[in-house]
Amino acid sequence: MLTATTNYNLLVKNYSKTLASTAAEPTVSRETKYYLANISNVKSANDLLNNSKLYSYVMKAFGLSDMMNAKGLIRKVLEGGVASNKSLANTLNDPRYKALATAFNFAANGAATTQATAAQQGTVEKYVEQTLETDAGKQNPAVQKALYFQRMAPNITSAYSILADKTLLNVVQTALGLSSSMSSEPLDTQAKAITKALKISDLQNPAKLQKFIERYTATYDSQNANTQTTSATSALLVSSPGISFDLLLQLATLKLGGS
Repeated sequence: MLTATTNYNLLVKNYSKTLASTAAEPTVSRETKYYLANISNVKSANDLLNNSKLYSYVMKAFGLSDMMNAKGLIRKVLEGGVASNKSLANTLNDPRYKALATAFNFAANGAATTQATAAQQGTVEKYVEQTLETDAGKQNPAVQKALYFQRMAPNITSAYSILADKTLLNVVQTALGLSSSMSSEPLDTQAKAITKALKISDLQNPAKLQKFIERYTATYDSQNANTQTTSATSALLVSSPGISFDLLLQLATLKLGGS
């Protein structure tokens, strides 16, 4: 198995090509075609919840597959919108719900909600990204988290943005060597510790963001050396500078045990 650092760098070397390859996968392509052909028929939150294929697609796109069965909660999120600070999407301590309610803002846009770009192509793009991240996670969980961190970085405005997202927090704790036990401390204390160790604005700089993520994957690799790349695979990568990106990408995404 490739190291998290090698795998991540292969996937983001030509990220648009990697996303296009994911979108072209038969299952992804088929589900997206159905979604785009039918989402315009959805006029309300209930319409969405009552179409299992569309509902599943949207939930995966927003990283909420684990909440598929919580339809009562999702209905309230969709119907509550985001205009009020007291809406459910804004009060839940999870940015996924706000993102969902923003894209599918039935409270503000009613039946026209699913005509908007955010509900159509915007959701498709999220679905493809989620699929890529999920597939990468099957090979190495650190790569999935690294890709997620890269995607979410533009939304990180303070240490509290990180503290509100367990995946972002895990990446930051690992990269900076902060103990996970800090989560038992007061929120303000945690925020100060993160701010002291990380300049949040650096995450808005692509080069500095890349460096930070590589710091995370390198730390993960060092902590999990016994499960990483064999010396033979490493030697192949080092001694074959002419090896094609496509072949490396195939190696990076090979499932353990073959196929």
